[in-house]
Amino acid sequence: MIPFNHPPVLGTELAYVEQAMQNRKLSGDGPFTRQCSAWLEARTGCTKALLTTSCTHALELAAMLIRIQPGDEVILPSYTFPSTAAAFALRGAQLVFVDIRPDTMNLDEQQIESAITPRTKAIIPVHYAGVSCEMGTIMQIARQHRLFVVEDAAQAVNASYHGQALGSIGDIGCFSFHESKNFSMGEGGAILLKEQTMLSRAEILREKGTDRSRFFRGETDRYTWLDIGSSYLPSELNAAYLYAQLQQADIITENRMRSWNQYNEGLQSLQDRGKLELPTVPNGCVHNAHMYYIKLQDETQRTRLMAYLKERGIMSVFHYIPLHSSKAGQRYGRFHGTDRYTTRESRRLLRLPLYYGLSEKDCSHVLQAIEAYCKTL
Repeated sequence: MIPFNHPPVLGTELAYVEQAMQNRKLSGDGPFTRQCSAWLEARTGCTKALLTTSCTHALELAAMLIRIQPGDEVILPSYTFPSTAAAFALRGAQLVFVDIRPDTMNLDEQQIESAITPRTKAIIPVHYAGVSCEMGTIMQIARQHRLFVVEDAAQAVNASYHGQALGSIGDIGCFSFHESKNFSMGEGGAILLKEQTMLSRAEILREKGTDRSRFFRGETDRYTWLDIGSSYLPSELNAAYLYAQLQQADIITENRMRSWNQYNEGLQSLQDRGKLELPTVPNGCVHNAHMYYIKLQDETQRTRLMAYLKERGIMSVFHYIPLHSSKAGQRYGRFHGTDRYTTRESRRLLRLPLYYGLSEKDCSHVLQAIEAYCKTL
């Protein structure tokens, strides 16, 4: 069986976890947490990066930092993971879903302005598959209308838009280090801040609403409860595991890119013959080989190909059910404009196995199976 995903393991993780244990510092914000934050800041150019227990929690922190209140509206794609929406609905926001672009599966920047109302507070672009949204246009719209931009860059660590690291372009960026991502700590994430003015409150919200971080830095002789918040710090053990992977981030990315390119080159002839569609990476976007997907003619063809691959020991999966069609999406939001692409494209998309260590032989097996299936069409 060729699995869909294998969490990356480089071989140095255990030594770092043991070192964290020897340091007798297992809770958050220890030496490994600080090293991970420093790596993220250096790599992205953000003002400050704080590790969190998940990207979901990073998004929740973002919603609190931009002071989302009941009745505020946020604009986002419907084609995304529920966390993107739930983090803002949790603070009382009305979700305004807009259509996606069929080429990148990202938020269609041309649909944003018509969705803006006097209650709009933020735009939440999601960088699907590590390929950037059209951030130049999005930032221009946001500045013109004085809106916050919170980048859901869960899949986009080590990807960029015209030389700018994804997650560092908007006011706030949110990363994921879930086991399904390129770099993993099992469960975890990070929040990236651009403005120094947000940092003090971010630390308070992340530390149960207290100024505990300042206390541990010796900036105050006691810490007290100052604001809302929760426990968003990951264990130092998780951070140690992650740091081992961040140190070899380029090796992981290069390995995944080889598989991505092998798929892309091997499937080109099928696209040329009209059998399927391949991913699009716009000019100026550098992706991170987070995933490789293809699009079939329709949902029926996708289901048949999934079964065909499974019979040959290959695990493939589809992705999001559009949020606006879910019970919660209908309760907490509305779809603005026409659903021209979101539902249709989501039903055609199929994700192929892609992970650090996927062999060239296994990629070839996947390609041969897809080629054989397409001969039956």
